[in-house]
Amino acid sequence: MPQQQIACPQCKQPIAVNIEQLFDVTSDPAAKQRLLGGISNVARCQTCGYEGPLATPIVYHDNEKDLLLTYFPPELAMPVNEQERIVGPLITKITNNLAPANRKGYLLSPQTFFTYQSLMERILGADGITPEMIKGQQDRVNVIEKLLTAKDDEARKELIKQDESLFDEQFFGLFGQLRQAAASSGQAETAEQMQSLEKLLLDETELGKQLQESMQEMDAAAKSIEALGEELTRENLLDLIVDAPNESRVQALVRMARQGLDYVFFQQLTERIEAEKDEEKRKELEDLRERLLDQVNEIDRQIEERIKQAQGFLNSLLEQEDIGRATEANLQSFDQGVIQVLESMLHKATEDKDEALLAKLQQVVEVLQKASGPQPDYEFIEKLIAAQGDEALAKVIKENEEKINDELLQTLGGIVAQSQGQEKEPSPQEKEMFEQMEKVYSAVLKFTMQKNMG
Repeated sequence: MPQQQIACPQCKQPIAVNIEQLFDVTSDPAAKQRLLGGISNVARCQTCGYEGPLATPIVYHDNEKDLLLTYFPPELAMPVNEQERIVGPLITKITNNLAPANRKGYLLSPQTFFTYQSLMERILGADGITPEMIKGQQDRVNVIEKLLTAKDDEARKELIKQDESLFDEQFFGLFGQLRQAAASSGQAETAEQMQSLEKLLLDETELGKQLQESMQEMDAAAKSIEALGEELTRENLLDLIVDAPNESRVQALVRMARQGLDYVFFQQLTERIEAEKDEEKRKELEDLRERLLDQVNEIDRQIEERIKQAQGFLNSLLEQEDIGRATEANLQSFDQGVIQVLESMLHKATEDKDEALLAKLQQVVEVLQKASGPQPDYEFIEKLIAAQGDEALAKVIKENEEKINDELLQTLGGIVAQSQGQEKEPSPQEKEMFEQMEKVYSAVLKFTMQKNMG
């Protein structure tokens, strides 16, 4: 989204802003976060510190929820005919982007709002979010804005101390969404500032410290699994979990080795419980079994939910008249999970010989291929795989620090995920390669985490 240059309302110095009038979340899901998160239509001046909303007409559309909303700031004092002149072409654009079957009656009667707050409440209310929840969300947004405009880290630490209860999982989730939205909308400076701020939040908030501890436990869990190498069995995995020093380590092991926690694993755990003579230890093992079952069920539920969301997202693209254009507008939504579902849909359409669906899916693939840019550095990946031993691997990573980036990490993670997702039993050669790839991924992930944490 291109930025525009305007004069700061307070000091008149030129500032770059994102100005949007149309927020069509049906064709551009990220538009919703740009509106709710204050990414668009907000002036922020680095010179005088001014920050405030820009008086801009807004048209909001969500076909799934039958929402077509308009907002005209009262300070514009815009006559009705002028409002219609602005809204008309935008509604036409919305309609043209919809498949004929999705053009419903609500498009003929847009709801008009006269305050920005009432517009926000209507949008969030459609998601089942109450005014109380909205206030909590707004409080978090306000804190993020204050942290971004604070003069230095000491001032930011004081802001954190004022109300640390706000810095919960919802806060970090919102912060991550806003950072991603800033990056995808071309606000590189804001995205970099938020990345630096994230490190401070991890160091200075209670939940941030817990998140860092969780990352450390993931690292320790990875090392313990790697240490077993080819000797890793369900029995050994069970030993690792039973002997784990804390619950965080247990959770980390479960997340990393979910596929190993199958029926046979729980059968072995049950046999160990039945063989235990000490009543207290037996009770501990029984409690552990219940916690493991809950954790496995939750992981599976989350995976199923992500697959469902990915399928819904892809189906919404396939319903558009211009699939390529809709895909381009939503490139930021294509993560590894969506790509895997796309590959699954392609495979099924090929098996079913569904030529019509294949043609639509191919339009999505073509846009992704064009947007993918340079291919992963497979030569460097092969060099990492060829490293003999942990010290040699660490040396290769250190000597090629400039090549260690998010793209490499995503590529390695995707390869590991695909190897773990194979249904058939791998050959000894494949198994050896997969194990080495997991070692490489863990080493690169560890290096990246240490680098980010200073």
